[in-house]
Amino acid sequence: MVSFNLGEAIKKYTMVIALVVIIGIFYVGTHGTILLPQNINNLLSQNAYVFILATGMLMCILTGGNIDLSVGSVVCFVGGVGAVMMSKGLNVWVTVISMLIVGTLVGAWQAFWVAYINVPPFIATLAGMYAFRGLSNVVLNGYAVSISNKTYLNVFGGGADCYVPDFFGGNGINITCMAAGIAAVAIYVINSLRLRMSAAKKGYETTSAAAFYVKLVLISGVILFLSYKLAGYKGIPSSLIWIVIVVLSYHYFTTKTRMGRYLYAVGGNEKATQLSGINVKHVYFFAYTNMGFLTALAGILTVARAASAQPTYGQFYEMDAIGACFIGGASAYGGTGSVFGAIIGALLMGVINQGMSIMGVDANYQRVVKGLVLLVAVIFDVVSKREKK
Repeated sequence: MVSFNLGEAIKKYTMVIALVVIIGIFYVGTHGTILLPQNINNLLSQNAYVFILATGMLMCILTGGNIDLSVGSVVCFVGGVGAVMMSKGLNVWVTVISMLIVGTLVGAWQAFWVAYINVPPFIATLAGMYAFRGLSNVVLNGYAVSISNKTYLNVFGGGADCYVPDFFGGNGINITCMAAGIAAVAIYVINSLRLRMSAAKKGYETTSAAAFYVKLVLISGVILFLSYKLAGYKGIPSSLIWIVIVVLSYHYFTTKTRMGRYLYAVGGNEKATQLSGINVKHVYFFAYTNMGFLTALAGILTVARAASAQPTYGQFYEMDAIGACFIGGASAYGGTGSVFGAIIGALLMGVINQGMSIMGVDANYQRVVKGLVLLVAVIFDVVSKREKK
């Protein structure tokens, strides 16, 4: 058992504290508008692509600060392929599977050059950024293609019924949404207590009881608050379900699986990792192929929300994903970062975007603020590492 260290706790949860402070600032600046149920719903739905792409981008960054500049163009390309397929009357599920396969193949194509030919990731994905933006125009013939398939729109977050129905018929508040929130809190609390007791029995170092229970109460409170707000509008949007599936799956992957540990090892010390018998090329190939798969999912959600595909979609998406990872605590040198950290970074950027939009701030100034926030996050990472040395 270790004692509670306030300084360490603040350093560990810096971005969470920053998110709370920024929400507070915009709450005052927008006279509470930013926390209206509809705005919270929009925040999650509009930024679904950032959550998905940031999760995949984190895998690339972990390998040594590497990034994928092509994701915005690939989102557009995959979305265009899907829209054209559906416009020709192909089955929606055949289309969705085809979109995922196309995205994964694109990721594997770029992964091959990075992993086995040793092309720098920056160059390989920069080439992809240009190539797949051009192919997007070819697929769409330079025009927008609308999507009218109701099943697709509702399942992936673009239709009028793209919400989990209230099975309990609540009046004014979605009881199903509240029940889901309570169940999530119960699962989180039980799992946290189980892990803590297991660690204590094995003699592992644990945080103080005070820190543990404060964290438990705060996270549970956030889940219940979010559930209550969503329940006050239309309930759980289908895009949120996809976000939760991806975040929980990749959190488990990065913390509990062998390949997840390899990603951190390569970013921590690639040469030592290779000498230990790990095939570093396979790790790079996985990271970029996986990025293609998640980019395809982001493309599916993007064109579903817009109910169309256009050659201009996906612009600057790669910057949003990269920024979310670094703001969320991923190291510019690799080997450090977490899925939940990337999600916090994505939320922070989303809150800044929405808050300034509600306040009527010019879009150009919004980019300035996002750039400064990203710079501060990277400076914090560099200074922290210098202090440790």
